[in-house]
Amino acid sequence: MAGQSSSYPILCASFNQDNSCFVIGTRDGFRIFDSNTGKLLYERAVGAFSIVEMLFSTSLLAIVGAGEQPSLSPRRLVLFNTTNGTALRELNFLTSVVAVRLNKKRLVVVLQDKTYIYDANTVAILDTIDTVPNPKGICAFSPSFDGCFLALPASATKGTVLVYNVKELHSHCEIDAHRSPLAAVVLSSTGMYIATASEHGTIIRVHLVSDASKSYSFRRGTYASTIFSLSFGPSLQLPDILAASSSSGSVHIFSPGIAVNQRSKRSNSYLGAVLPDSVNDVLDAAHHLVLHDATPAGVKSYAVIRKVDKDPKTSASEFTACRAIISIITFNGYFQEYKLSINEQNEASWSLEREFNLLMGNSRP
Repeated sequence: MAGQSSSYPILCASFNQDNSCFVIGTRDGFRIFDSNTGKLLYERAVGAFSIVEMLFSTSLLAIVGAGEQPSLSPRRLVLFNTTNGTALRELNFLTSVVAVRLNKKRLVVVLQDKTYIYDANTVAILDTIDTVPNPKGICAFSPSFDGCFLALPASATKGTVLVYNVKELHSHCEIDAHRSPLAAVVLSSTGMYIATASEHGTIIRVHLVSDASKSYSFRRGTYASTIFSLSFGPSLQLPDILAASSSSGSVHIFSPGIAVNQRSKRSNSYLGAVLPDSVNDVLDAAHHLVLHDATPAGVKSYAVIRKVDKDPKTSASEFTACRAIISIITFNGYFQEYKLSINEQNEASWSLEREFNLLMGNSRP
């Protein structure tokens, strides 16, 4: 995630594909941290970077300069080896690179009006996608090659999403998700679900990728807000959990798994029988949890559900109690980590586990 404002000390921030590490780019260089300990693993101070992406926990980085130094052009992507500090490959483009995504098989480079698909091992170009203007680099990419999809804006005037099959190199579908333009999009780790938010920022919608059908609609709030990030939880054994951070300073957690239970309950009620599912989901808040004032209002943030575990004390109830670890990077230079505990009655509690300054020191507890 790249910062859009030059006032932030952090220009970009991203977690690797399994959330075990994260990296920030600043005007001085970039820093890689261990997500579990907060320890600084690697630092390179050579100038400003607008994009730094990791490939799992390997030594390979995809980096793009912010253009503040002649040697760090925003039109040049460098595949960089942190072990020996050398560039393995450079790719030059006619316009600025606005986003980069990669997994073990594919490298995706997003420009303002084109997207290039490369073989990650040979760096041979496989396909080129012409896109609508995308200056913010809005995109999503699933790390799993079995469900390897790429999501891009398909309209500049409404929230339509192009879903592209990166493994088989063809367009999969288009999803009309919102009436206003897209602001954020994320794919679940397996590529099964896609979540979207529009520039209005009041509704989060989740679609099933396989047939482009709408599965859930969640209301974040009544008033418009800029959605900075969306993140699915990594667990495959538990119901999916979705996090959203916004300009309001709150972090919202939505659980499609709980929504299924609530929907089945409502279907037996008079109100549930009268209202369609899309309206029904918006009205029900039982699967919507909010951490108020998690970050300063208006400061760009990036929230990731890093872990989801089943509570070992849970019984065979209708709802599985779980604990989630939510990590938040604020672009004013801080890292926060919260533990969210949800019991079998769907009652939630939050606790701040860690907080430290990303721009100072070598490690944190």
